[in-house]
Amino acid sequence: MNVQVNVLYFAKSAELAGVKSERLTVPHQIVSRQLWQEIVRARPSLGVLQGQVVLAVRQQYVAIDSEQPIILQDGDEVAVVPPLSGG
Repeated sequence: MNVQVNVLYFAKSAELAGVKSERLTVPHQIVSRQLWQEIVRARPSLGVLQGQVVLAVRQQYVAIDSEQPIILQDGDEVAVVPPLSGG
């Protein structure tokens, strides 16, 4: 079963994606690595951020290089959070 999620892009990820948000259709049950791959499939330019970003699913951080299982519902929010620099 697939669901539609709202993907939010911040800072460098928004620059590379060319949008600040969009809806993507992804599997209901997915692991974090696959979720990142789905996002990169939709926005290939984000591939350069591999290993530098984390995802926040319903405001909970998940590493993109893990097999952490995620259960998604229609309308869930997935944020692509690039590294933040201090200043």
